[in-house]
Amino acid sequence: MMRQFELVERVQAYNPNTDEALLNKAYVYAMQKHGTQKRASGDPYFAHPLEVAAILTDLKLDDATIATALLHDTIEDTDATRAEIDQLFGSEIGAIVEGLTKIDRLNLVSREEAQAENLRKLLLAISADIRVLLVKLADRLHNMRTLDFVPPEKRRRIAAETMDIYAPLAGRMGMQDMRSELEDLAFKALQPDNYKAITDRLSEMKSEFADTIKTIREELKARLAAENIDAHVYARVKSPWSIFTKIERKSIALEQLSDIIGFRIIVPTVAECYRTLGVVHTNWKVVPGRFKDYISVPKHNDYRSIHTTIVGLGRQRAELQIRTEEMHRIAEFGIAAHALYKEGASTDVERLESESKAFLWLRSTIAHLTAGASSEDFLEYTKLELFQDQVFCFTPRGRLIALPRGATPIDMAYALHTDIGDTCVGAKINGAIKPLVTQLHSGDEVEIIRDQNHRPPSNWENIAATGKARAAIRRAVRQAAQQRAVALGEHMLSLSLEREDTTLEDREIKALVEKLGHPGRRELMLAIGEGKIGSEALEEAIQDVKGLRRRKRKKLELPVADKAEGWFALRSTSLFKFRVPGGQREGVAAKAALAELEFNTPVRISHEGVVPGDRLVGIMRPGKPITVYPIHSDALIELHDSDVAWMDVRWDVTASQNRYHKCIISMLAVNRAGTLGQVATTIAANDANIHNVSMRMASPDFHKLIFEIEVRDVGQLNDVLNALKLINGLSSVRRATVSEADAISVLEWGQPESEKVPA
Repeated sequence: MMRQFELVERVQAYNPNTDEALLNKAYVYAMQKHGTQKRASGDPYFAHPLEVAAILTDLKLDDATIATALLHDTIEDTDATRAEIDQLFGSEIGAIVEGLTKIDRLNLVSREEAQAENLRKLLLAISADIRVLLVKLADRLHNMRTLDFVPPEKRRRIAAETMDIYAPLAGRMGMQDMRSELEDLAFKALQPDNYKAITDRLSEMKSEFADTIKTIREELKARLAAENIDAHVYARVKSPWSIFTKIERKSIALEQLSDIIGFRIIVPTVAECYRTLGVVHTNWKVVPGRFKDYISVPKHNDYRSIHTTIVGLGRQRAELQIRTEEMHRIAEFGIAAHALYKEGASTDVERLESESKAFLWLRSTIAHLTAGASSEDFLEYTKLELFQDQVFCFTPRGRLIALPRGATPIDMAYALHTDIGDTCVGAKINGAIKPLVTQLHSGDEVEIIRDQNHRPPSNWENIAATGKARAAIRRAVRQAAQQRAVALGEHMLSLSLEREDTTLEDREIKALVEKLGHPGRRELMLAIGEGKIGSEALEEAIQDVKGLRRRKRKKLELPVADKAEGWFALRSTSLFKFRVPGGQREGVAAKAALAELEFNTPVRISHEGVVPGDRLVGIMRPGKPITVYPIHSDALIELHDSDVAWMDVRWDVTASQNRYHKCIISMLAVNRAGTLGQVATTIAANDANIHNVSMRMASPDFHKLIFEIEVRDVGQLNDVLNALKLINGLSSVRRATVSEADAISVLEWGQPESEKVPA
């Protein structure tokens, strides 16, 4: 275990003006507080905060950060308090220690929810002081270095969280060395066999290529010296995890990788970076397509360097990274390299934003989480942002937009502004109109075509590659669904008031809202529209508010002679039982219908189809068959004010058992190969039968698919719909409307609704 004076000497090596008294006091206080506590390895617990502090000295951080590292577990694991830390070490250090403590104090239901909330708290704490992140990453790094002493299940969980969150977060902050070590340690814990195979082979290859590496390095130095370029040349071998991911991505063997060996060339100035590039390209063959200039266009994490790949001695490929000393420092230490932290001016946000793109990303992510996103949405958003690799596209006015690889014009639109994304209907890429599913490439000029009346469909979420776009699409779809539900709720309230032959004044509406337990009218309409409040409950609440006497609802099997008041069956169907309630829809049409109703009255089913479990409505026109509709049918809205007789309909459960019933479902599908096959396979896997199908192009990007299927009941139908919703590229999966059902031309009756005749 490192001794007190050794820690002080490590800090003094890069900061001669260090506050030695502060470091000594923090060292002694933490050691006393942790006392006899032990780690899983059996070592004294105090060894952990001491090693965290040592890691941060490698980043050359300020005294307050080193002291925080020593104290970071005291509030959580000992009897120390925030007030005591503030009194002894100042409120600045106390705030950072408390920020780190809050991150781990969680007691949530699901692991994913806990992970999301942990990340949310971490980023909020970072927004107050970036040093929270630096201490947290160093803490995680030391925990990963000692992971072998943790039980296997916990080891895998910690390693997975490190790979999902902390390693890419370090990379996003530009701390490449820390990211690489975190990834390799997590790789070792999660896939020990693959890790061992790659590290063993790397050890062999290092010895095999030792002479080649030395020769290339010496030749590079000699060529550059001949051009009076003062350069330092370092050789390196890629990390096990980066090698494994490339092997997996390209499906090749380790020996087939061409850029395992790399060289870093450090020169004094930017001008000499480009002079060095000229020397390299003049003296060696260059691998086409392997040149990248991150000096002209830096990465999102402030990384700047020139990359190129040459063919060296023995036809061995070698990747070269050319950069200045300052670029190298930022590439290694990332956000920790900024002098801002060493000066302790952690609240100078404007200066940090001007120096660091990584911090700008952090601020935008924090703005997203404070916008009220759910834990799951926020976790998805942040993971997508953490893992992105970039392409660079331009607007018609020349604005440069960085997007993740695989991004589409939809991502471009949302990167410009949420309103632009919501109203996007098409795109021109390099002057030509292209589908919105087109993947963008670096250098593309993208013009977004807009329609102010457009709103994004839900399946855009499967096309978008950025967290910002996905979150905005999900939010817009949710808002649109709520608006539709509120409108439906208002309509259902109007129907209920009409059935009761009454109206509601403002004070009565307020009383109705309170009686049904909702905070306001909109919330009540939303609940009604979403089916959370049934029509019977709504009507009973209206009767109570108006002081009306409740009517008793009869559901008795009565003789045919009493059919006007009770349930009856017709000889023409064995599936349904009917009732025309007294007092409801009484009028000329209703009386005429009742007069014409006979034991052999024909019955038919609306185009959408009905299945056992559906709530049903029967519509009877004079001289025509009874048509049975599901309660959700949009045709009923048009029939609301028509002069027809409305009948309650219920299933004859015994007669409908062990039979298959036809119904129509519709969906919107991304225009790509294999989608129709996936849909058909999913329907068959849920024991449903496809009777007919219609397919038409809704836009260049989407097809409307309409299926007539056969199911036993509404439960099986819901299973089919839920399974289809899990298919990537499908959206708006639902029961079809009448107009969509009309697209299936070969049906049992085959004519439009107004012309149908019974079979």
